[in-house]
Amino acid sequence: MAAIVAESLSKHYRVKVRQPGLAGAVRALFWPSYRDVRAVDDVSFRVEPGEIVGFLGPNGAGKTTTLKMLTGLLHPTAGRADVAGYEPWSAGAAFRQRIALVLGNKQQLIWDLPPEETFLLNRAVYGIGADAYRSARDELVAMLDLADVLDKPVRQLSLGERMKCELAASLLHRPELLFLDEPTLGLDLTAQETVRVFLCEYRDRHHATILLTSHYMADVTALAPRVIIINQGRLLYDGALADLSHRLAPVRRIELVLAQPVPADRLARHGRLLEDRFPRAVVEVRRDDVARASAAALADLPVLDLAISEPPIEEVIRRAFRGEAGAGS
Repeated sequence: MAAIVAESLSKHYRVKVRQPGLAGAVRALFWPSYRDVRAVDDVSFRVEPGEIVGFLGPNGAGKTTTLKMLTGLLHPTAGRADVAGYEPWSAGAAFRQRIALVLGNKQQLIWDLPPEETFLLNRAVYGIGADAYRSARDELVAMLDLADVLDKPVRQLSLGERMKCELAASLLHRPELLFLDEPTLGLDLTAQETVRVFLCEYRDRHHATILLTSHYMADVTALAPRVIIINQGRLLYDGALADLSHRLAPVRRIELVLAQPVPADRLARHGRLLEDRFPRAVVEVRRDDVARASAAALADLPVLDLAISEPPIEEVIRRAFRGEAGAGS
């Protein structure tokens, strides 16, 4: 059985339209007009148990609204969802025991108290027994290296330490489904990597399913072989990240390190010249032409080193956001 099923899921809002000025305020009060906002519009997908899936889109695309519907915080306007065998917005405590929602821009830790106090509060909320709590707490403290921060007030912790504590507090009941909304938001590179390693290890230990939103493409490439992309509330793509690169970027980049300067027009004979800053030059060629172009560059140019790479994933994702991928699986 799929861990998450969304079928034609939609969330529409009726928003009052107000014109500027006093006249606009009076008109809005006595003769209001409205417009419909389609935050999520007919979105369908499935996530299998144990998958880590990137849920991507630009700001305002509908990602957080979708996560809130899948976790039962919002009722949809239309459509249905099945999460861990439950309808999220009508399920009760048994459903909440099986999921966790972590919002990178929202804090559940109590600012002036140590993280341990929030852990104990969550133990009471979820009704975790003493032995189960001790086992989960000790495991999470070890995995996230939290032993030295548990007795410090939250306000004294770094952003990275706070996020690790947020994750620990959210996972004390060992949920099988994790909904993560920007879990590495604002973290430095070291803290980001720590969170990524932890999420992979938690998934492997508990066969957890993770639906992840992030604007950091390093999170996506490190964690999620499959991505779902939405924009303006509509599904644009559902499939492998590697397939998306092949579909939207049917080119490769040849990066050259040169022994001596070469005129730009000579470099351009070997592909579309993207960069020419001696000793480095980069040309772009069609994917099926890369072997011939590489051999020709080695024969014609004073090459010290040559490397072949894909276009940056950020560029591919930007093109997908513009709708160039088309929905697929």
